[in-house]
Amino acid sequence: EVQKLNQQLEKKNEEIQQIINQPSYEKEREILRLQKSLAEREKAQATSDVLCRSLTDETHQLQRKLASTAEMCQHLAKCLEEKQRKEKGNSNDQMPTERSDQVFLLLLYNETSLQALICNLQEENRMLKQKVAHV
Repeated sequence: EVQKLNQQLEKKNEEIQQIINQPSYEKEREILRLQKSLAEREKAQATSDVLCRSLTDETHQLQRKLASTAEMCQHLAKCLEEKQRKEKGNSNDQMPTERSDQVFLLLLYNETSLQALICNLQEENRMLKQKVAHV
């Protein structure tokens, strides 16, 4: 009986040792998993930062182009108005030339398409910032 009890005691001691050893192994495994997850998140964050910077730079560049295009449109519109005034002074029935209308419409189209592109980029930038915040 004493031997049986000793054997049972040894088995219980082994079980206790396994239980004691098991959490440290699980802790180490969990630490490794968390470190890997952190590294992945840091990489994703860095990628998002680069994309955000790139989009911000592109947005600023497009805004500058839009501003210069708008300025050019305003200048051409003023020139067109002056030309129309001069033509009206020469003849009240004379219409603006077709070429001037085409230039004006083309510039108006370019300005509108640039505005749409800027809006799209701003929306994409906002979504990326949300993704970054979520990550």
